[in-house]
Amino acid sequence: MSQLALPFRQFVIKIASRCDLACDHCYMYEHADQSWRRRPIVMSDETMGSTADRIAEHARRHRLSRVSVVLHGGEPLLAGVGRLGRLADKLARSLDGVCELELKIHTNGVLLNAEFCDLFASRGVKVGISLDGDRIANDRHRKYADGRSSYDKVIRAVTLLRERYPSLYSGLLCTIDIANDPVAVYEALAQLEPPRVDFLLPHATWDQPPPGDPAAYGDWLIQIFDQWLADGRPMSVRMFESALRTLANKSSLTESLGLEPSDLVVIETDGSYEQADSLKTAFDGAPATGLDIKRHALDVVAAHPGITARQTGLDGLGEQCQNCPVVSSCGGGLYAHRYRTGSGFLNPSVYCAGLLRLITHIQNTVRAIDRATHSLPSSVFIELAFGHGSAESIARLEEGQQSLRRTLLASVGGASDSLDAWRLLTLIDSEARSVLDATLAHPYMRVWAMRCLKGDIDDGHLSAFATVAAIRAGVRAVLRVPVRSGLLHLPSLGRLDVGGATEATIETGERRFSVRTGGRGWFVDLDAPGDSPAWSPVRHLVTEGLTVALDDVDLYRDCHQYPPAERLDDRQFDRWATMFGEAWELIQRDHAVYAPALAAGLGTLIPLAPHPGGSEISSTARDAFGAVAVALPGNATSLALLLIHEFQHVKMGAILDIHSLYDPKDTGLYYAPWRRDPRPLEGLLQGTYAHLAVTDFWRVRRLLDRDGAAHRAAVAFARWRALTVEAIGTLAGSGALTELGEQFIGIMRETVRPWLAEPVSAAAAREAREAAAAHKVEWSRSVNAGYS
Repeated sequence: MSQLALPFRQFVIKIASRCDLACDHCYMYEHADQSWRRRPIVMSDETMGSTADRIAEHARRHRLSRVSVVLHGGEPLLAGVGRLGRLADKLARSLDGVCELELKIHTNGVLLNAEFCDLFASRGVKVGISLDGDRIANDRHRKYADGRSSYDKVIRAVTLLRERYPSLYSGLLCTIDIANDPVAVYEALAQLEPPRVDFLLPHATWDQPPPGDPAAYGDWLIQIFDQWLADGRPMSVRMFESALRTLANKSSLTESLGLEPSDLVVIETDGSYEQADSLKTAFDGAPATGLDIKRHALDVVAAHPGITARQTGLDGLGEQCQNCPVVSSCGGGLYAHRYRTGSGFLNPSVYCAGLLRLITHIQNTVRAIDRATHSLPSSVFIELAFGHGSAESIARLEEGQQSLRRTLLASVGGASDSLDAWRLLTLIDSEARSVLDATLAHPYMRVWAMRCLKGDIDDGHLSAFATVAAIRAGVRAVLRVPVRSGLLHLPSLGRLDVGGATEATIETGERRFSVRTGGRGWFVDLDAPGDSPAWSPVRHLVTEGLTVALDDVDLYRDCHQYPPAERLDDRQFDRWATMFGEAWELIQRDHAVYAPALAAGLGTLIPLAPHPGGSEISSTARDAFGAVAVALPGNATSLALLLIHEFQHVKMGAILDIHSLYDPKDTGLYYAPWRRDPRPLEGLLQGTYAHLAVTDFWRVRRLLDRDGAAHRAAVAFARWRALTVEAIGTLAGSGALTELGEQFIGIMRETVRPWLAEPVSAAAAREAREAAAAHKVEWSRSVNAGYS
């Protein structure tokens, strides 16, 4: 047996092999494979138990943190409430202490009633319903054997979920028929407010092609995509989001697009293992493996040639696909749709022409956004809207910040009386541009420049920046720099205690400088800072993969919400260094999606004075890109959360410097679930983006922490996911978002949406609700008391 390269994470359990409808486009009954005729109508209790044990065995061996199980058919509700409940219980018992279980059921909905829903609510089963659009569209195919319509019963089922069991409602599955009006189908589905819609291409092969021109399926979907985008992406559409993600070099959300290897296996009612059941459309026996649940472990299935063939990515595609310009997004289409007698699956999808049209249209649309905004590439915009950010995306934000800083420098420096400093800066720019860029990248350069533009003129600080640039460039220069309260400040380098003088003369050299005030003098070698006791250098926290300045001396670091700490002594610095190293290790290990952005963009930490009440405090300044201010908390986990949380603000501030996401004329104040005061729209947007990461942090921690800490994390996760969704809804309903803002918020919504399906204990959910309710009471009291 070959070594398993990729464990199964998705399991489709065929709990029933018959159906109460006779849909003429059904792959199970109406296509080439007819193995259903030879299988039990429902899965036996013995087979259910073996199935649960095999999945647990597999998850334990591969140390999976989570598996997804879909109860399927036929029509799975034909198995009955009792059988479905027993299967859910067997799975829960077998996986208890092994990994988290995500349990779903896909049904045609006609039998769905309160009894089933009560069962699903008690077992945490999410429900997806098949519906092809409005009545006309649905009744083309989804009918009883005698021709009766199923539409009214399906709508009744959806209404039951929406109104009485909204937490169970996972979405709608719509099989495409190009004879239907695409916009009418989209609007009919959208009216039902599904969390997600899956548009499914009808299963077909080159031997049995789909009705009509395959290219027309792309045109049909393009009309829906354009409407969906214009509507601000009101619900998740897996196909469109997968195309957007793969075009942004992210993973696909569906096996029908992208190059990710398949991690899915099907277990039939008799316990036999099968490949994806879409293969039933290819030829009789196509999905079969010859393996079964009683005799074979799942690792044996993983070695089956049919499984491994779908795990080879680009190498598993034919020459035509490999040379296609959109192959990284299309991935050759759904594996079953590639089949042709004689060449097997080594062909493009039978829908190749339609997929090419759709993906090219989506690609051109996002490129048009790029051209219209003259700023962030759409791939970076989308990536940041998901809440994370790669090193490349942070580099793009830094480019925007550098352009802004240079504009500010020209505005302030060009009008400055410090002519020598301005001339020196222009000289360094012409001869060592990268050095000047590095000097201007100090976060508090922009803070200083903005204050100057607002009338708080500090010409002398321009000389300090010129001095730093000269030292870094190794340029010999002599400059006069102001002294503040006996301290000479050189931004990003440190400060020198020169006593009672008001001005100092500095002579620069390579990584060294000398200072004179009246009859006194000092010499500082940056490579030997300890030789000058009067010099307080900016120290750095150095850990694997990240070096950050711990700046407790900068003149303009007082721009945060809380007062900065005074100069740290060696013991305090050592505490910072130890805890920062532990926090960074934790981020890299447990919250790795946030590490690339932090490593690329977090350049400076400002220690804050401890809060008098002992609260954990942190802050960012809108004009200080790359800096986070924190009062050292009690443990590394808290520091990791504060860093992740605050860097979201750093990113959002930089995004807003580039993109107009809302109308700046909006003067409304909005409820923010984490504040006691009403917030302007930008404040709510900033907080919501930050709490996207806060929610994700606790989502992970509840699975990693133990005992009371895990419970507290679960409460925090349950609370913040609900409140973040609420805040996203407030933003979306503000009426003040631009088109790009609506797109950004729509992507944020899709980041949170899957988390709503993740289970938490009843106790954690109750405590979360109580905390949220208590906060609203406090907020109301504050507002009524005139809090601002």
